Amino acid sequence: MIRTEGLVKRFGRTRALDGLDLDVEAGTVHGFLGPNGAGKSTTIRILLGLARATEGTARIFDDEPWGWASALHRRIAYVPGDVSLWPNLTGGEAVDFFARLRGGTVDRAAYTERRARLMQEFQFDPRVKGRAYSKGNRQKVALIAAFATPADLYVLDEPTSGLDPLMEQVFRREVDRVRADGATVLLSSHILSEVEQLCDRVSIIRAGRTVESGSLGELRHLTRTSVSFATNGLDPAAISALPGAHDVAVDEARVRFTVDSDAVAALLPELGRLGVQGLTVEPPSLEELFLRHYGDELAATGAEEAPRA
Repeated sequence: MIRTEGLVKRFGRTRALDGLDLDVEAGTVHGFLGPNGAGKSTTIRILLGLARATEGTARIFDDEPWGWASALHRRIAYVPGDVSLWPNLTGGEAVDFFARLRGGTVDRAAYTERRARLMQEFQFDPRVKGRAYSKGNRQKVALIAAFATPADLYVLDEPTSGLDPLMEQVFRREVDRVRADGATVLLSSHILSEVEQLCDRVSIIRAGRTVESGSLGELRHLTRTSVSFATNGLDPAAISALPGAHDVAVDEARVRFTVDSDAVAALLPELGRLGVQGLTVEPPSLEELFLRHYGDELAATGAEEAPRA
């Protein structure tokens, strides 16, 4: 559905993208992760035909977005992270205008039904003028317009920015619905729990390049799984000799350590022979995977800020 190869984008001397590769399969929800400045929004602008790549190739539906943007946008629903509205249009008028721009209101009855349902679920008042909406309500306008009109591809750039947790749940249900209908979703987000719940595959980008890409199961081998069990008078030497155990910690109640995720299967028989009780095995989270690639940047930032403080 989406493919980029060696994508480069320069703004003067600034290199926003540096050979980015991205492959999004049809019918999946693909997470697009990276900190501010990593190149996520630049990539999305190129995919939407709003910016032209300096080098490399980008394809949507096997077409080049810069030359075919007008036709492609009829099949794409886009939600930006910061929505601007016309101050004198009501929210309902803005939703209808966005939908008509995409040509998604041909079946008026179906559109009206979806629109009414979404406004009710998002607890959205369509009678208020755009100038009076909060950031969260402006975001709802774009989300309702996107989900009220069927699309083959949904490009969502920080779509839940400004929404409260209840509305985030509504958003997740809508993503599940369009995926069940066969649509593809590219979800750019900083909310790792959101990506973990929704996405089939994830790409992590750093400094304009893809550093990891795959399903959550495929990527979890890059981090360690946490293991703990009750002490129950076990021999400390036997615990320390467990194959693949790292950072072993023993207190009065429990033993805790980590193990490479791809070594868990070999470890379990050893734990069975020890007769451990109260065993807990926690797979690594997407947050751990993310920090693996950006932890050094956070540490460097902390080291710079400490002397100032």
